Amino acid sequence: MKRRTLPVATAFAATTALLLTACGGGDDSPKANDKIAGADQGSTRSASPSASASDNADRPDITLPGDLSDKFESWTTGDASKDAVLADVGRRVDATNYAIAKGDAELPALGVYYSGTALADAGDWVTSIVKGGYSITGVNRYYNAKIDLFDSASAGVVYCEDQSKAFAKDRKTGKVIKTAVTAKSYVLYTTRLEKNEKGVWQTTKLTSQRGHKSCTP
Repeated sequence: MKRRTLPVATAFAATTALLLTACGGGDDSPKANDKIAGADQGSTRSASPSASASDNADRPDITLPGDLSDKFESWTTGDASKDAVLADVGRRVDATNYAIAKGDAELPALGVYYSGTALADAGDWVTSIVKGGYSITGVNRYYNAKIDLFDSASAGVVYCEDQSKAFAKDRKTGKVIKTAVTAKSYVLYTTRLEKNEKGVWQTTKLTSQRGHKSCTP
């Protein structure tokens, strides 16, 4: 598959529409929810992204609704610097999914984990899903994270998401919308992060590829 580099909003809209197709609804408009992803499959051990960062930044507490969970497999490397980056990637995922579930495109936590145009695009993405009348439910699995530290304040992370157990949900009725799982239920994400003055690794760029062979079973 040819790799495409997309603005964050475009990548978000594309994955949103396809989540509805893969796990929920059926058209290509940004009406349902979606998430993020990365590369080959890791072990089955789950790790919380809240356990790794070693700085004094004031990060918000995020608790997802009871019907929604993010599972992070092998989300630590043993290297403190890399694990700090991965921890904030995981927190960004949680914050984004929480914003969708709550229908809040201006959730302050988004501004903690995104910056620049990526922040504006993330807000637009959440808005498009909420205006479409959808929320999200189920389990999102994130795995095979690979990280490159470019220097002390910039990094790149590639990882996979398995959306086969994540679904769109009608915001008014609560109805869960399911369709068959396909290769497009698995997504490869490539991100760039920069460390701000508070010590938070913020996502500044994001691209996505659905059905990438390194993510599919």
